[in-house]
Amino acid sequence: MPLTELAAEILQGTIDAVKEVVPFEISMEKPSLFTQPYTQHCIGVLIGMTGDIRGRLIIDGNEETLSKIGEGMFGMTVQGEMLESFAGELGNMIAGKLSTFISQQGFEMDITPPTVLVGQTKIYGFERAFRLPITVNGAGNMIILLMIEQE
Repeated sequence: MPLTELAAEILQGTIDAVKEVVPFEISMEKPSLFTQPYTQHCIGVLIGMTGDIRGRLIIDGNEETLSKIGEGMFGMTVQGEMLESFAGELGNMIAGKLSTFISQQGFEMDITPPTVLVGQTKIYGFERAFRLPITVNGAGNMIILLMIEQE
């Protein structure tokens, strides 16, 4: 499968995963392609993808958005270290759903444990990535960054 077609499948799987995991209505802007570096501003999570599909998935949000998503999922406020832990778990759930979607397309993909990023972080080490801005109604905005490595 050509990389552009594969990237479209992975993006669709990512969108479906977010819609399945996040308990709010979601709207997404058109994905855009960009090159390094990426600056993450507040709190995010990085998850590696291995197997037939290799790369990284970053979910970048702010504390307020992630806290509201956590409250919507668990019925309680999540703050501080609990919010950082929740960010990792949210990333794990989205990447896990993406991995399941990819396996249904006939590819093998595993995910690495989540790495939580707090504060402003510049991310290098990729040629190009897809940036997918998401509006979570009633919670705020976040960005999903999808870096797919070529063979």
